[in-house]
Amino acid sequence: MDGATIAASKPPLLSSPFFLFSLLINPSTNFQQQVKLSVLDRLSSAKRGKYVVVAGMTPTPLGEGKSTTTVGLCQALGAHLSRPVLTTVRQPSQGPTFGIKGGAAGGGYSQIIPMESLNLHLTGDIHAITAANNLCAAAVDARMFHEATQSNGALFNRLCPVDDKTGRRPFAPVMLRRLRKLGISEEKFGDAELLSEEERSAFVRLDIDPAAVSWRRVLDVNDRFLRGITTGQAATEKGHMRSTGFDISVASEIMAVLALTTSLRDMRERLGAMVVASSKKGTPVTADDLGVGGALTVLMRDAIEPTLMQTLEATPVLVHAGPFANIAHGNSSVLADDVGLKLVGESGFVVTEAGFGADIGLEKFVNIKCRASGLLPDAAVLVATVRALKMHGGGPPVTAGKPLDKAYTQEDVELVSKGCENLARHIANCKNFGLPVVVAINKFASDTEAELAAVKAAAEAAGAASAVVCEHHAKGGEGAVDLANALIEATSSSSVSPALNYTYDLSASIEDKIAAIATKVYGASGVELSAEAKAQAEKFTKQGFGNLPICMAKTQYSFSANPSAKGAPSGFVIPIRELRPSAGAGFLVALVGEMQTIPGLPTRPGFFNIDIAEDGSVVGLS
Repeated sequence: MDGATIAASKPPLLSSPFFLFSLLINPSTNFQQQVKLSVLDRLSSAKRGKYVVVAGMTPTPLGEGKSTTTVGLCQALGAHLSRPVLTTVRQPSQGPTFGIKGGAAGGGYSQIIPMESLNLHLTGDIHAITAANNLCAAAVDARMFHEATQSNGALFNRLCPVDDKTGRRPFAPVMLRRLRKLGISEEKFGDAELLSEEERSAFVRLDIDPAAVSWRRVLDVNDRFLRGITTGQAATEKGHMRSTGFDISVASEIMAVLALTTSLRDMRERLGAMVVASSKKGTPVTADDLGVGGALTVLMRDAIEPTLMQTLEATPVLVHAGPFANIAHGNSSVLADDVGLKLVGESGFVVTEAGFGADIGLEKFVNIKCRASGLLPDAAVLVATVRALKMHGGGPPVTAGKPLDKAYTQEDVELVSKGCENLARHIANCKNFGLPVVVAINKFASDTEAELAAVKAAAEAAGAASAVVCEHHAKGGEGAVDLANALIEATSSSSVSPALNYTYDLSASIEDKIAAIATKVYGASGVELSAEAKAQAEKFTKQGFGNLPICMAKTQYSFSANPSAKGAPSGFVIPIRELRPSAGAGFLVALVGEMQTIPGLPTRPGFFNIDIAEDGSVVGLS
């Protein structure tokens, strides 16, 4: 049976003991429910369980089954070994679902159900992010237009109209944030009429530099033709045109804020602090300067609640947030992890997934997510496949939508062994972060015993605590019991509390932090910033953002910036094209090489296979 058929054959069981917390859950349907954040208050004194992150080797375009392994491992821990366990994963974007990679519910007998709901709209969180992001974009352009076409007096009268009942000019509550930023006395907060002419001018004019607008519109579709656009072409906009572009919704800073926030109040502050542009004097302009921070929070109010779902074997799953790992920080929410760790208790496990290879998702998990949350992981599970190892050993290109070359379906131990240099570097990186590593060898039907033995030997020689062959796709949790036992052993043998080794100090310069990631994690010899990126680094440092961590936007198909450079290349230079601020989320984005922030569709997208059957069920979704 295909994945959709398997998922449909397993009705929702809702047998998890976590449903004892039903009073703390907002019902959505009979198979997915949103968890109220008040659960953290109820569990404030609870001991946390073991925290495990699942990452992978550098993948092929087909993916190596990281989500499937995450689900299979949790089914093994919960349904077969009776350990309290909770899975935390990202909500899939519709870009890959209808594009190349497909959904992210897992596969075979290791899936999150109902997979159609997970892979499509779920509770609408990504739509809320899209709406909030684009409201902010509209506010930027509208403010520039109104400032360009009105006098100070006209702006003042419209922003602070006279109240007919009091005769005063009241400020909207969000405006008080800008007054404080400008250093205006609180004695004047009750009536805008008290502002001096100089204060009025500073208040009403953000004076945004059109060339320094960093905020872009988004949508959750792979549409390459929106990478570069011109706005304001209608006659009604009076010639106020500018060049900009779209990102995919899951690369929006609002998605990153959702993933890193710790409470509704924290989310409000982060959304308001998002930098959308710079003024002509070089001052950062924020969402609260625009007056839109509160409205963005209202749009995101329901999205802050994680969605409770389950696996095929009735182990619980929290789905929350969905930033891409190649162009965003690639991890599910801090809130979901914290809720899960307290729910499972000291004897339990929370297993979360970091996107793409460990050089991308796991690096950001450590240097961005764990820094923000203060949560320390106990171990890493690194997913490897014979197929990917053969590609890194020099095998033919792997292309989505095309049949695999016979090199990938016939035994070739030498090719596998050559490719293990890629796996070895990922293992070394995990150990450098301070994490014990268990390698999950995701077995495919064409893999031979000799090939699997070669992977196991190479992984353990590279320093993995153990390397385990897994068959969770075909057998569900039963096929990952050995992996689960290896993980239990790896996390129970630690006699000290977990500790993390960050790749860089936050006090280092922006360029030095980028170089630390490139040299220590990727194996590069150095970095080269474009003239634009150097100027941006200088500007962001002057604006007070130089102490933020770095989110690298880089190809997922190689340690280098060249997706064709397989294995474990070294001595290359990482080119930095552009820097973007994500001050509300709490990091700076470094765009590497030609990396794009909205994907395109291939010649044969996944949507060709997706349709509605006669009975109304979804077919072709993977």
